[in-house]
Amino acid sequence: MVTAGTRQEALTELYLVHYAPMVRLALLLTGDRQAAEDVVQDAFAALHLAWDRLRDPAAALRAAVVNNSRSVLRHRAVAGRNRPEAPPDMPSAEHGAMIQMQLSAVAAALGALPRRQREAVILRYYADLSEAETAAAMGVRPGSVKVHAHRGLAALRRQLQRQGWPGAER
Repeated sequence: MVTAGTRQEALTELYLVHYAPMVRLALLLTGDRQAAEDVVQDAFAALHLAWDRLRDPAAALRAAVVNNSRSVLRHRAVAGRNRPEAPPDMPSAEHGAMIQMQLSAVAAALGALPRRQREAVILRYYADLSEAETAAAMGVRPGSVKVHAHRGLAALRRQLQRQGWPGAER
């Protein structure tokens, strides 16, 4: 029967002799230094638990390192196949606040336009109607839609420039 002190000394000697070579072996198998060190530490822990049943501790250590390295590689393969999709890029809260402020400024500038200009801009550019559709909706000729929309956009641009909004210039 091996005493606890003798077993500890034998395990310490095995560790001193085989730790570095086993880390190199695991590193070659896994390609990752941290994973290699973890594999070897796990192998030594398992070896310590099974010490009394081992005939050749060095061979058991080597087998444990190879098996643990295979487990690491299998785990990587499974994790790689089942990687969750990245969430879509979400705009920051500041971005949302800026958009809301811009929309408010545009809405206020639209509200300040004369009725015909406001209708022409909204129907033509926000509702995405053609000139003919806009003219029919407003009850005017297509030429009038062009004039009202042009003047409305120019007035919006001037209003937003006065407020200092970037991108308001042509």
